[in-house]
Amino acid sequence: MDVRDAVEEDAESIAALADVPADVIRNLVHDRSVRVAERQQAGNDPNADTDALESELLGFVSFDVHDQTVHVTQVGGTKEACERLLSEPVRFAAAEGLDVELLVEQSATDLQTAAQAAGFQEDGDGPVFRGSPTIRYHQEP
Repeated sequence: MDVRDAVEEDAESIAALADVPADVIRNLVHDRSVRVAERQQAGNDPNADTDALESELLGFVSFDVHDQTVHVTQVGGTKEACERLLSEPVRFAAAEGLDVELLVEQSATDLQTAAQAAGFQEDGDGPVFRGSPTIRYHQEP
């Protein structure tokens, strides 16, 4: 699994994972730090002289900073991709001497597992988001 900065061309794939319009993701890519996890496989194009690499987007994470805290604003994808991607805002926070906060819907058990595996500690109830209660996670890198 490779992790890289998201680009505008990733908007459709990220939008499918996040269940939001691609235009929202394009704005997200420009306004926040966004990383994607992908798996690259050798393509099998009979008309190509060499094997091309095809990539499959496995997940994404977006984050920004305010009030001396890195806030994970969105994360989605496979459990393994989310776990790997959550290390990106943590790495950034460690370099800047900041804490990291993540809100996870109580019904998103795979994301809760990924957050705990990435070193986040449960820090009480979070706000209700889109009608769903959330759990606040915190990490001090």
